[in-house]
Amino acid sequence: MQFSGRRKKLIGNFQNDLYDQCLQFYGQPPLENISLTEFETFAVERLKLLKTVENVGVSCVKNSEQYTKKLDAEISSLNFPHRGGISEYEKRRKDHISHFILRLAYCQTEDLRRWFIQQEMDLFRYRFNCLHSKHKTDFLHKNNLKYETVSAEEKKNLKDKLIASSYGLSGTKVEEHDVYKVPFQDALDLVRTRKVYLLAGNAYIPHHEIVTIVLNDFRTRLSKALAMTARSLPAVQSDERLQPLLSHLSHAYVGQDYSIQKNIGKISLEQIDALSGKSFPLCMRHLHKALRENHHLRHGGRMQYGLFLKGIGLTLEQALQFWRSEFVKGKVDADKFDKAYAYSVRHMFGKEGKRTDYTPYSCMKVILSNPPSQGDYHGCPFRHSDPELLKQKLQNYKVSPSGINQVCPTTSTHLTRFSTVCVKGFLKLNLVEDAGFSLNHPNQYFTESQKFLSGGRDIKKEVDMSQRSQENPASLWSLKMELDRQGISAK
Repeated sequence: MQFSGRRKKLIGNFQNDLYDQCLQFYGQPPLENISLTEFETFAVERLKLLKTVENVGVSCVKNSEQYTKKLDAEISSLNFPHRGGISEYEKRRKDHISHFILRLAYCQTEDLRRWFIQQEMDLFRYRFNCLHSKHKTDFLHKNNLKYETVSAEEKKNLKDKLIASSYGLSGTKVEEHDVYKVPFQDALDLVRTRKVYLLAGNAYIPHHEIVTIVLNDFRTRLSKALAMTARSLPAVQSDERLQPLLSHLSHAYVGQDYSIQKNIGKISLEQIDALSGKSFPLCMRHLHKALRENHHLRHGGRMQYGLFLKGIGLTLEQALQFWRSEFVKGKVDADKFDKAYAYSVRHMFGKEGKRTDYTPYSCMKVILSNPPSQGDYHGCPFRHSDPELLKQKLQNYKVSPSGINQVCPTTSTHLTRFSTVCVKGFLKLNLVEDAGFSLNHPNQYFTESQKFLSGGRDIKKEVDMSQRSQENPASLWSLKMELDRQGISAK
């Protein structure tokens, strides 16, 4: 893109000032023009960043040493800024522009806004905590957050009370670090958890707790900005170049491509029942059980389950045999199946219609697609099942009451968190502390389960899975396999 004269100079000065720190409130939108290719690239990379923040927050205790170390490595690999010091202009430019692009995609519904705000807040908190003390002060001053610092004399007079009221604060830290005095209504989170000293309507905030105040300000600003973006969204959506991309971003899958059929032919039809009891996520186990009981699935269920089976290694010939053999056990004879249903199976494999090689549904696709109605079995059980029914299924699976409470989503759980709940189910069912992965795809669940079951080896065709479990003394699946035969699998 080209800028000329005074405008180019103004934009250059604006950007140099804007990107002098790795942290910002995103109060000023970008002024420069970018190509559609860069627009899409920045959007996808920002989405990967926020998904990483969410996944690390699920697998590690937030703000712990493990959380910080893992997130530090992940953000570095994604080429985003995360620490102060040396200028990283291009990284900061990408961070700034990509944030505003995702605002457009995630301002559309309340669920999406909540998810976006939460991940951006977690990212902001991490970045702020990584700043050196001087850079924190510079950030506060630059953003007109003029919190009053307590004088050395006042700190000395209140030293004992500050130490007694603030966790992790010692006499040395009181002397060496700033303590801020703010109106108590601006520090309600800290007041509620009794982490600060109160005097005359003011809260005395230690240096390591000031992030809570700054974070509240960031959340308020971002929430208002998303509401304003939502009101102006129709004008943006009228651009036919941007509308498809923005619609796709809110439920885009950015993980491994399971359309690559490297597993084709690695499983046999005789293995499916056994595999469903060991390595299928709850959504696919539910569909498999419904198919075996009813000998039929509606279109939504056939697409979700059929593409999943394709992704784990079923060939077209195997798929046709699988669906035909099950449907003819019900009210569909072989001729009717060939006329009414075989086409859709071939269509999944790119052999009919537009000859598109369709990919298995990601978790977001499953969660955000049309919800199941009466007689349907597709969708995400953690999203679409009645909570009590879901609890009964998990009870049948011998999950402990405390485990069920951790796995079952609450009414406040929003759309994009159900896949993380699924990982918690995986942990409870397999009696492990850390799954070692963040879930984004049902086929990923299957792959990770198979790795866990086989000690890291790829599945082999025609292997007796129950025998394998007995041969592997390190595996905890022998009891699980027996329980699996009883009912529903969970993630």
